[in-house]
Amino acid sequence: MNFKHVITACILTIGTMTQIQAQKIALVDINEVLSSLPDYDNAQKELDRISAEWRQQVSQEFDKIKSMYNKLQAEQVLLSAEDKVKKEDEIIKKETEVRELQKAKFGPEGELFKKRQEMVSPIQDKVFAAIENYAAERGLDIIFDKGGATGLLFSNPEYDKTADIKKKLSIK
Repeated sequence: MNFKHVITACILTIGTMTQIQAQKIALVDINEVLSSLPDYDNAQKELDRISAEWRQQVSQEFDKIKSMYNKLQAEQVLLSAEDKVKKEDEIIKKETEVRELQKAKFGPEGELFKKRQEMVSPIQDKVFAAIENYAAERGLDIIFDKGGATGLLFSNPEYDKTADIKKKLSIK
């Protein structure tokens, strides 16, 4: 009886092993690829230039606020309570304006983010399309970013089981 179980287990194992295919995996250093592209390098330099210009603009505005505050401190003893409050309100208003400017330029939805999307996204799309084509030509199933910043660069849609999991959870 034990012998029959061993034979059955061996047959099942051999049958299963012949059906298993190894996934073909590759690594790509996306940062190295991008930094090797002149268009990407030019876009980065332009973004750095724009960013430095805007940082200087914001810094100058904060310097103006500091100057306003120092002037208030120097004149404080000569001002009436009403004038002092008025000057303080001007400083607060100016500070709010500068913070809004800073957010408009550097915030998550700011001009720098939009400019980066405008200039860099087409280059990244070109690289990702090349990666997908390479994977298709070589029959690769998965391509990972060697640097780890991006993670998964390509995966064969056959291995995406999101719909199956959603179905198990009765999610549409």
